[in-house]
Amino acid sequence: MKDFNSFSGEEKKQSASDDAVDMAKMMAKAFEGKGEADILRAIYKEAERGRKAGTLTDSDLDNFYAALYPMLDSAKRKKLEQVINKLKKM
Repeated sequence: MKDFNSFSGEEKKQSASDDAVDMAKMMAKAFEGKGEADILRAIYKEAERGRKAGTLTDSDLDNFYAALYPMLDSAKRKKLEQVINKLKKM
């Protein structure tokens, strides 16, 4: 048995919230040591691509915010909230 899901005989599908958490963790690792401006540019670029392709919803952005929120201090939470609100207007 490699994990609980394989023991139960069914693979559990990831929820959108789990996807957002995974994406947040991946981004945190990828941007380690980078400046805020670099991170924001990358987020805006990826969000713009997703919006144009129709694959990035407001719900996805909310899940992304919820995944990152616990990892940030109050100033960064406020900044992230501003970024998410701007992305929702794209």
